[in-house]
Amino acid sequence: MLLYTALDVAVWRKIAPKRAKLLGVVSTAVCIGGFLYILTSKTGYKINIFAGISHAGILLAIGCAAAMYLLLDRFLDPIFEGILPRSEDSYCETLGHLAESPVLSFIQVCVLAPVIEEILMRGFLLGGLSVNYGKPAALIISAALFALLHFNMVQTLSAFICGLLLSLLYLRTGSVACCIAAHAGYNAISFLGEMRGKGKG
Repeated sequence: MLLYTALDVAVWRKIAPKRAKLLGVVSTAVCIGGFLYILTSKTGYKINIFAGISHAGILLAIGCAAAMYLLLDRFLDPIFEGILPRSEDSYCETLGHLAESPVLSFIQVCVLAPVIEEILMRGFLLGGLSVNYGKPAALIISAALFALLHFNMVQTLSAFICGLLLSLLYLRTGSVACCIAAHAGYNAISFLGEMRGKGKG
């Protein structure tokens, strides 16, 4: 995740600004493929995204996506933004970059990122930590690592809470697919809301 983010920010935006978003999506997909290959071949981790999926799990995922949007985007984020105005400026700059290529940004933010983040954070990390350290410690550690991947204080605080909720969903359902659906749904609601706001602004 750090690699494709670094490529996007430090390389593609500088050497090919007009094609940066397309190159970012391609490099994200390649990095995800490479990461999943290494994860499965070197650790023996078996990726079974659809294990444990159920109608109840999907309903929980939909409810989780809506709850995260209301709790984070509508309630907590405005508070965090007031406390951390510099982080908010940085976040607005990121949103402006996403708005330049909304379709490619949607694929990256609402499809690719949830898939890789949930396989890594919930399927691999949370599962492994639960076995070795117990569920409470696994919840906190995996949520903290998930938050650190978001680089921006406003996003980091929200991502920690998001990570806790997605981890609880995983422990309840045992399904990576449900976590991907909840994460993708939340990102999509947030993304479309932000893009609509940009269109009005």
